[in-house]
Amino acid sequence: MPPRRHVTLALIAIVAFIAFSFLLSSGGQRDAAYDTSIAPSDNVLHGVATAPKLENATIKAELGNAAWKLLHTMMAKFPDEPTEEDSTSLRSFVYLFARLYPCGECARHFQLLLEKYPPQVRTRSSAATWACHVHNEVNTRLEKELFDCSKIGDFYDCGCGGDEDEKSAAAKTPKVELGKFTPLELEKDGGLTRGG
Repeated sequence: MPPRRHVTLALIAIVAFIAFSFLLSSGGQRDAAYDTSIAPSDNVLHGVATAPKLENATIKAELGNAAWKLLHTMMAKFPDEPTEEDSTSLRSFVYLFARLYPCGECARHFQLLLEKYPPQVRTRSSAATWACHVHNEVNTRLEKELFDCSKIGDFYDCGCGGDEDEKSAAAKTPKVELGKFTPLELEKDGGLTRGG
């Protein structure tokens, strides 16, 4: 056999070995309940909080109230039977929310809570109950009154309409393709800017 054939066969064997090794090492590592192909990497989700300490107590309290309203309303509107993608999206959002929260001290405290109580995203009820429990953990640390989690569904209503209205609206809403956005038009009306 000429030397070129030996080199070619050796290269083919090496490439086949590397490909086979890669397939063996990457297969079977995904948890069926958590498809990592649609989620950000762990170093993105669990990275260090990005914001500095927020010194202004009034702004800190207003931000906290608005953040809890957002989180609880999201949980209240989460699907009763979410898809795997829905669950992964909500889980990722919660971790990214904790990392990017504009009060660094609060973000670090919330990240510690997430280590102890990871987001529960199997159903709307589990997500809403989880958020209420975590909120009460924060309230305990801040020596605030605890909320009765059995009333969480009634308390956070976004006024979005019923489930049937949502399904009908979702069916009528056009899907936005990547790179094809409607341009934003701003108008001045009496000195105020309106978007539409």
